[in-house]
Amino acid sequence: MASNRFQSGEMVMGRWPGSSLYYEVKVLNFNSNTQLYTVIYKDGTELELKEVDIKRVSGFRQSGGRSRSRSRSPSRRRSRSRSPGRVTRRSTSRTMETRKDARKEPKVKEVQEVRLSPVVRALWCFLLCCLLALSVLAEPSLLPPGAFFMIFLLPTITVILLLMCSQKDPSLMNFPPALPSLDAVWDVQVFGLVVLWFFFQALLYLLPVGKVVEGLPLRSGKRLKYRINGFYAFILTALVLGVAHYQGVDLSYIHANFLQFSVSAMILSVLLSLYLYVRSCWVPQEDLAPAGNSGNVIYDFFIGRELNPRIKSFDLKYFCELRPGLIGWVVINMSMLVAEMKIQKLDAPSPAMMLVNGFQLLYVADALWNEEAILTTIDIVHDGFGYMLAFGDLVWVPFTYSLQSFYLVNHPSALSLTWLVTIITLNLIGYFVFRKANSQKNAFRRNPADPKLSHLRTIPTATGKSLLVSGLWGFVRHPNYLGDLIMALAWSLPCGFSHILPYFYIVYFTCLLIHRDARDEKQCRRKYGSAWNEYCRQVRYRIFPGIY
Repeated sequence: MASNRFQSGEMVMGRWPGSSLYYEVKVLNFNSNTQLYTVIYKDGTELELKEVDIKRVSGFRQSGGRSRSRSRSPSRRRSRSRSPGRVTRRSTSRTMETRKDARKEPKVKEVQEVRLSPVVRALWCFLLCCLLALSVLAEPSLLPPGAFFMIFLLPTITVILLLMCSQKDPSLMNFPPALPSLDAVWDVQVFGLVVLWFFFQALLYLLPVGKVVEGLPLRSGKRLKYRINGFYAFILTALVLGVAHYQGVDLSYIHANFLQFSVSAMILSVLLSLYLYVRSCWVPQEDLAPAGNSGNVIYDFFIGRELNPRIKSFDLKYFCELRPGLIGWVVINMSMLVAEMKIQKLDAPSPAMMLVNGFQLLYVADALWNEEAILTTIDIVHDGFGYMLAFGDLVWVPFTYSLQSFYLVNHPSALSLTWLVTIITLNLIGYFVFRKANSQKNAFRRNPADPKLSHLRTIPTATGKSLLVSGLWGFVRHPNYLGDLIMALAWSLPCGFSHILPYFYIVYFTCLLIHRDARDEKQCRRKYGSAWNEYCRQVRYRIFPGIY
């Protein structure tokens, strides 16, 4: 049995969970069974840390001392060469100066931070502007330089968001002071768990339960078959996690190693994207996506060359679209709930954390319950499967959409009864609009001649298709976007108004939908001509008016 390196009562430097920042803590005890140290921070917070997350205070001080010593070594050499007899006086003087510098060091550091703040703010503003450009992900005409840029921008923004949210002060101006250490971003065990999670969901996907349906016709005319069992996989996953929690598995481990989990998922998405690109070089021309066959390696790697990559009956794009990332999002939220109770010493989750978990659980459960509807989306019908979708499915969704629950772990938000009722009502309104609009759209796309839809009014077009101008689609264009935005706001409101970081999702999503709305407007006007003009005359209201 391994012995503990740090003794009870010893002052050490402990890494704050989910970040690369170290704070002075006191060791309370060591658990030989779990190999974890219980430490207490200066603000009274007690946490369990692994030995790799603890360093001795002397190591930090010696590091600083060596750097100062090296910076003065040239002057020492000059003193000895000029007058050996004056070494003692200069040495004493330098010792006094060193002591003065040591006392002034915090002030000097503070001044340096103030001087660097304009640079930090400029960098952060630049990244935020780049974030707004994320909406071009849905644009097939994205240029190769833009695709190359996005390959590195997406993981950079994800890491920055998680680092900022893990800080005690997660304001936009409090930029992470330094790059995280290798230990803070990489752990072999965490990577193994991410891979295990991916293959566990793949195993559930292959279970012979649930109905088999056909997708929309492809360019070749064939229709692929899909097994609809996502909700069953969701229930089985919940049962497995429930048993694991009952057996003593600590779900807060995900929170304590959140950055490592995100980086592991990034690596997995890159490996998957490389495999997808290599295998696409040997598929027939008819199986390639319309936008992913440009001949530019970087662009095609990003957008995705193959439309529906399959290993026999296993559809990789369809699997990744809903399974590992979306269900993983719920698991992450549950981990944050357990971590909040542990760190804040609560007997039950806070109302704010329960609202965020409940709202997003409803959203994920709805997507899996209506899994068949995804077969009519642009991701399945039109886009190839490459880095863009792989990163979005495995990293972007689970690790940035869970930002609200991650924030609440260390930044509690008190909610009054009135505010609770208001937020719940807002989310229910958004969900009703979202579900009603999507149900009408998906049913109409799959079978416009369905007798159940005979009461809906439509406008015929020259392409042979019809435009829906009844129900919610006759009240406002893209009512599903409206429902999504209302829910996004309800997910963020439980976090309060102290910081804007928990509102990242609604800011990003609004930018994305503005771009999609403008893009759809141009495409539909070009595709349907006069029929679209008549549609605009009948359906005048837009979510984002004046944007074309």
